[in-house]
Parts: sequence; structure tokens; C-alpha cells
Amino acid sequence: MQGSVTVHMNAPAKVVWDLVSDVTRIGEFSPETFEAEWLDGATGPAVGAHFRGHVKRNGVGPIYWTKCKVTSCEPERDFGFGVYGGGARVNNWRYELTPTDDGGTDVTESFQLEQRGVLKVYWALLGKLRGKTNENGMRKTLERIKAVAEAEAATNG
Repeated sequence: MQGSVTVHMNAPAKVVWDLVSDVTRIGEFSPETFEAEWLDGATGPAVGAHFRGHVKRNGVGPIYWTKCKVTSCEPERDFGFGVYGGGARVNNWRYELTPTDDGGTDVTESFQLEQRGVLKVYWALLGKLRGKTNENGMRKTLERIKAVAEAEAATNG
């Protein structure tokens, strides 16, 4: 009920952080979430901040909005958020940034589905397929972030 992907980026953690923690840019990177916006007066990442994401499941549909809440926010290190459905948290997403000796950053994107009731059944029936879809999506997301981060680092570096 969880998975992760790590990609090395030839960019400092500050550059990568600015990309992964700005949810309004997710449409540039994610194959499923094509837009997001801060809610309730939030304008940027902070623990407890709310935002919503507009999702096109598997890149084809159905299309729906998800409500999210920032659960971890350590600049240049860790950005995580919970995704809510029916008033309960259903999934947890996280970006962990680890600076490397070469001046770059190892970025790990991960998900962890909540372990309760219908989610356990869902994972038992479709978990292998959905896990593979999530891992492919995380790799695409990180590769797209990498391209932007490395271009920005080269320009500003």
C-alpha cells in the first residue's frame, strides 16, 4: 500500500524545493494532476495549509477535485501532504530531498495509502496495477521536475 521512486537531479535542493512545494505548478509535472490551487487564504507551503488538486485519473479519467492538507514542510528537505476523500485521509504523498556531495539533490517521491476498510479491499484487488501506475507516474513527475530544475540551475548557477 505504498511505493517510492528516487531520481538524482543536478540542481541544488533550493531549486528543487521551489518546484515540488509550489502546488500551483503540479500541472507541469504530474501525468494525473493537471492543476492545483491553494485554499483558505494559503499562498504557499506550510504545515496545515490546504489546497485542492484537479485530477484526471490514469491520465484519461474520471476527472475530479481532491482536497489536500500539507502534513510536512521542511524547506529544502521535506514536503508532504494528505489527500482526503469523504472527509477522511485516503492517501499520503511526500517529496524528500537529500543534498548530495556533487551539489545535486536526490529526490524521493512516495505515496502511502491509508490502511483501513475499503482501501484495504481496493489495494487487495487493484493494488499491484495501481502501484505500478503510481510508480510510473512518480518517475514521470520527477523526470519532468528534473528537466526544469536542471535548466534553472544551469541558468542561475
